[in-house]
Amino acid sequence: MGGEMIVLDGLSLTLRDIVRVAREGCGARLSDEAVTAVKEANALVEEWAASDEVVYGITTGFGDLASVKISPRDRRMLQENLLRSHACGVGIPYPVDVTRAIMLLRVNTLSRGHSGISHATLSGLIDLLNAGIHPLIPCQGSVGASGDLCPLSHLAIALLGDGEAEYKGRIVPVRKALAAAGLKPLSLGAKEGLALNNGTTVMNAVGALALVDALRLAKTADIVAAMSMEGLHGVPWAYDARTHELRAYRGQNDVASNIRRLIEDSEIVERHKRDRVQDAYSLRCVPQVHGASRDALSYIRSVIEVEINSVTDNPLIFPKDREVLSGGNFHGQPLALAMDFFGIAMAEFADISERRQARMVDASLSGLPPFLIEGSGLNSGFMIPQYTSAALVSENKVLAHPSSVDSIPTSANQEDHVSMGGYAARKAVNILENVRKVLAIEMLLAAQALDFSRLSMKPGRGTLAAHECVRGAIPYIRKDEYLHPLIERVLELTERGSVIDAVEAEIGELA
Repeated sequence: MGGEMIVLDGLSLTLRDIVRVAREGCGARLSDEAVTAVKEANALVEEWAASDEVVYGITTGFGDLASVKISPRDRRMLQENLLRSHACGVGIPYPVDVTRAIMLLRVNTLSRGHSGISHATLSGLIDLLNAGIHPLIPCQGSVGASGDLCPLSHLAIALLGDGEAEYKGRIVPVRKALAAAGLKPLSLGAKEGLALNNGTTVMNAVGALALVDALRLAKTADIVAAMSMEGLHGVPWAYDARTHELRAYRGQNDVASNIRRLIEDSEIVERHKRDRVQDAYSLRCVPQVHGASRDALSYIRSVIEVEINSVTDNPLIFPKDREVLSGGNFHGQPLALAMDFFGIAMAEFADISERRQARMVDASLSGLPPFLIEGSGLNSGFMIPQYTSAALVSENKVLAHPSSVDSIPTSANQEDHVSMGGYAARKAVNILENVRKVLAIEMLLAAQALDFSRLSMKPGRGTLAAHECVRGAIPYIRKDEYLHPLIERVLELTERGSVIDAVEAEIGELA
């Protein structure tokens, strides 16, 4: 890792910065202002730790043990005990990009100087990130209040030399990775364990990367819908700007504009636009359905962008006032609601896509060869890919049930309402991946449907660019073939953004 550095001050981190660190290998460092703020807060914590004052998490235990006073000689051990006892997650580890986003966001929130962590310990976390030492963080164990205690503890124990990490493509003990990188385990001071594991950083990191992917996938959904519309000889009347100006949702208007640009100069649309006055809802209402999901993503973005530059641990230090306040910024409810909404919004892209697929394979509705294959009967064609999409859509119906409506008391009822934001974020990613697959299957079908018209009529400028991109990876299907590899190739095209790139090179950037 290394190269360009993102400067962290706790106030100005962006989604693009997160991607650069999480997926492109950029490093991070603290701003001079952040270093000063961190040192001021830590000095006050050290003062309290040496006194007899009752300060939660500094001179007392945690959670329901807040009334237990800790002797001065044990206050450092208190912090390390906290992390080791709380690092009890289960399940598969988060992928490296998510782990790097977690590390980055944790440093960013602590850099505001309201958490009491020392500059040395915070620098140790930055060193792990910049050295490419990625602690294994099991994905299950967070209830979303007090934030992501369990997974963040798995991150923090790496500073002590405990646990395992991904380092240079291998899973190794953290101590071995530290030694290889020329780093050493740390000892924690007062409040540092609590600063490291208390907050919403994990659900925030998962949500931020999912949002970045979803915003691109929304463009893919519009492209695929336009391809299907032309393949089904749809009519253009539903995308007229005058209709959408009467209902001023930004998402709806953006999608309608995208569809108009994608099908511009289409000989297929021109030939068939007088065939009927309207299409089925899965074609006619693409702007309304896709647009509503886009508007939901805009709301989710506003939540995540607030959260990535927020301080979410407890208690919080206010050095200028010489006060420490116990509050609830660790509670993940804002993110839990947003990520539940994310799952619902993304599921709708797949819901309407599957209905378009069903129309394409049904000869009585499409006017195309049954199951989009010549010689149907001997050949089953694209009968079963639509089944696969139906299965994924059905999975999404279960996954889209909101986590945030559930709460289960923890810590002997001291923490008697929790957000379940960690699971809301994780299942949102599962829905996102299902949607990606459903849209890839639709793209495979739509390319085949377009081929039946392309012999005599040219598609729109945007849809033609998309079709040619697909056909550069897979051929027109004349007889039954092993379809799984073909779906995987289209899926790879959409994951790389190749189809979007091809379309935007032809017609300019989509909304």
